[in-house]
Amino acid sequence: MKLLIQLFLIFAKMGAITFGGGYAMLPILQREVVDNHHWATDEELMDYYALGQVTPGMIAVNVATFIGLKLKGFWGGLFATIGVITPSMIIITVIAMFLTQFEENPYVVHAFTGIRACVCILILDAVIKLGKKSVRDKRTLAIFLLILAVALFAPVSPVFSVVLAGVVGFFLKPSDKKEGASK
Repeated sequence: MKLLIQLFLIFAKMGAITFGGGYAMLPILQREVVDNHHWATDEELMDYYALGQVTPGMIAVNVATFIGLKLKGFWGGLFATIGVITPSMIIITVIAMFLTQFEENPYVVHAFTGIRACVCILILDAVIKLGKKSVRDKRTLAIFLLILAVALFAPVSPVFSVVLAGVVGFFLKPSDKKEGASK
């Protein structure tokens, strides 16, 4: 029961302090889930993010569910999911009640401009950190460059990019020469 409550509280904290959606949550997830609690490795977190891209729903909710399921099965998934969505539900309800009073306020408009810039930097930082751990050889560099080109120059769904990366990764298997040389 202690771990269930901890899952709820950690994901509630992340849900409360993350602005900008699932991508902005990546550095916080990395710190909390990988570095602080060791609930997943960087590689597992990237896998959960990839799965979160190709499954229906919000990335942050999907990742919370995957991590909770890994740790405590159905109940872990449920507690983590409820934890990550509870702050948003409360905040959105409060904002919706008062939105018309503040939407034109120049202080609010400028504050959100600054928050958006900060979120971009947080996402970039997480991408660089995960990229260093993901792009480890010529094969992963080739996949990275292919998907980067697709993302920059072709207006396709992220789902297509994830599926394409999986297919290319499957066919660009590591060579057996390295395995044979070490024997």
